[in-house]
Amino acid sequence: MKATPEHQRRLLDIADLDRRIAQAERARTTPPQGARINELAALRQRQLGELTGLTGVLDDAKAELARLESDVSLAAQRRDKDAARLATATDPKQAQALENEIESLGRRITMLEDSELDVMGRVEDAQAAVDAQQALIDQTQSEGAQLTAAAKAEMAAAAAEGEHLARDRAALAESVSAELLAEYTRRAARGGIGVGLLRRRICEGCQMVLSGSELAAVRVAAEDDVVSCPECGGILVRTDESGL
Repeated sequence: MKATPEHQRRLLDIADLDRRIAQAERARTTPPQGARINELAALRQRQLGELTGLTGVLDDAKAELARLESDVSLAAQRRDKDAARLATATDPKQAQALENEIESLGRRITMLEDSELDVMGRVEDAQAAVDAQQALIDQTQSEGAQLTAAAKAEMAAAAAEGEHLARDRAALAESVSAELLAEYTRRAARGGIGVGLLRRRICEGCQMVLSGSELAAVRVAAEDDVVSCPECGGILVRTDESGL
C-alpha cells in the first residue's frame, strides 16, 4: 500500500485521539466512584436489615410496656373502687374482704410498676440502638449521595469530552486517504495497535527494538510505502527521529 508520509504521520494523531476517546468512554461508563458506590449500596441493605431487627425489638418492648401500663391502670381502678366500697361498708366480713383485696391489689401494682421500670429501661436501650443504627444508615446514604453526585458530574464531563474528541477525529480523518484510514482501522481492531512511530529503532506502538535486518528492510522502503512493525503488525511511521 502507498500513502504520503504526511498522511501516515496523521495516523499518529488519529491514534492518540482514539486512545483519548477510549479513556473518555471508560470514564463515562465506569467512574472511579463506582466500586465504592456499590459497596455502600450493599452496606446500606445490610444496615436496613439490622434496623428492621432492632425496630422489632423496640416495638416488642413498647408493646410490653403498654400492656403493663394498662394492667397497672386496671388494678389501680379496681383498688380505688374497693376503697370507695370499704368507706361505706357496714358488714365487718365484707370490710375485711375488701381490705384484703386492696392489700393484694397494692402488692400487684407494686410488682407491675417494678416491671414497668425494667421494661422502660429496655425501651430506652432499644430506642438508643435504633437511633444509632439509623445514624449509621444516614451516614452511609450521605456518602453514597455525595459519591453519586460526583460520579454523575465526571460522567457528564467525560461524555462531553468524548463528543469533542470524536468531532476532532472526524475532521482529522477527512484529511487522510480512505484506504489508509481503513487499513489503520483494520489493524487496530485486529491487534489493538494500528500505528506506531519508529523512534531510534523502537516501535513506540509495542516498544519493540527492531533488529539490524528489520531496520534495513524499513530503510530501503520507499517514502510512501506503508511498512509494518514485525512485532505488533501496526503501521510503522517513519520520521527524522527514526534513526534510519
